[in-house]
Amino acid sequence: MSDKEWVSWFRQSSPYINAHRKKTVVLTLCGEALDDENLINIVHDIALLNSLGVRLVVAFGARPQIDSRLAEAGIKSDFHLGLRVTHEAMLEHILEVSGRLRAKLEAKLSTGIVNSPMHGAKIRVCSGNFVMARPVGVLEGTDLCHTGKVRRIDSEAITSLLDSGAVVLLPSLGYSVTGDAFNLSYEDVASTAAAALKAEKLILLTDKSGIEDGSGCLIRELTIADGRELLAASEQLDSLARAQLKAACEACANGVKRSHIISYKSNGAILEELFTRDGGGTMVSSDDYEQVRPAEIGDLNGIMELIEPLEEQGVLVRRSRELIETEIGYFTVDERDGAIIGCAALYPFPEDQAGELSCFAVRADYRRHGRGDTILEAVEKRARSLGFSRLFVLTTQTEHWFIERGFEKSSKDELPGHKQSNYNLQRNSKVFVKYL
Repeated sequence: MSDKEWVSWFRQSSPYINAHRKKTVVLTLCGEALDDENLINIVHDIALLNSLGVRLVVAFGARPQIDSRLAEAGIKSDFHLGLRVTHEAMLEHILEVSGRLRAKLEAKLSTGIVNSPMHGAKIRVCSGNFVMARPVGVLEGTDLCHTGKVRRIDSEAITSLLDSGAVVLLPSLGYSVTGDAFNLSYEDVASTAAAALKAEKLILLTDKSGIEDGSGCLIRELTIADGRELLAASEQLDSLARAQLKAACEACANGVKRSHIISYKSNGAILEELFTRDGGGTMVSSDDYEQVRPAEIGDLNGIMELIEPLEEQGVLVRRSRELIETEIGYFTVDERDGAIIGCAALYPFPEDQAGELSCFAVRADYRRHGRGDTILEAVEKRARSLGFSRLFVLTTQTEHWFIERGFEKSSKDELPGHKQSNYNLQRNSKVFVKYL
């Protein structure tokens, strides 16, 4: 990236920096991530987020480290329904591993040497008995012993630490009122904590770019329903992907706005996910991250930014800002994460039971991804609701796109009378119509 590109990216990230300041983000580090060479970059990014005012909770796992430690001790692990059966003899080794990993993270987050991204950070790292747990109990005849589930998160204590600017660490351990310790799933800890803290986001780091479909392609976005359907029907998800997708869906179902599953191997993946519009992993959303809706007056600037370049190229007829402001009620927009990435207007000719599709634009970096089809579908639905029997469009450069979507070539003589009288002979636009 050149210096100018970096400056441009940094400026464009400003709205996201402002949006995340003072917001709570729960981040997970699986045991594999803690042993990966990219961990140091993740630590640097945690420090950067802390300096930007993001309230960070880091939940970490220890599965491979526990496997290794138990093997060293000559203890065989048994698993039942995907859960480790945690016998009493295992517990001291699990506590040892968890304490060692916590100390490792605390040490790395305490770095402050000159010429390091951590210089001057002075991060306060806190951990404690914030997770209350209960035993999973006996499942299908098997007692899972000290394997537990999260019962409650001490959100008041964690919030107090976050208010002071600290980074809070949550190991995959929980405690009970009887004084027992339990081995927990870090995904369960993270998901429950995110919901209890009313976190803005849950970010889960995995060994892949995100959740992949059967062909190995990244799935960029999922609703809660999509995610649960994938969990129920898909066999291609490995145990890690399954656990993380389940945690992401549960967090969103319990009030977290968005969950992101990204790669711990990718340098800067956390920053990319938080400070760019599209991110780089899989997002699970409980709300309409992208929505096609009627335009509002606040969308005017976004619409102008879309259509002005196309007006310069002669693709669209020039319209003044004042004209679009008065006609804003005719517009439909495609909004993605607060930005207008597409728009179209439906001008009514009720006496002819017809509507004109006009001012149709999709931002360049979102073309060829079906956004135009989504907007067209919304406009057609609106036209039908108004009782129109046909939709017509005048175009100079995109005739094939409309033909592929059911529009037929027509002539200016078939236009509504008022439109015929205003037809611009100099532009010599071609007329296409679609019967609804």
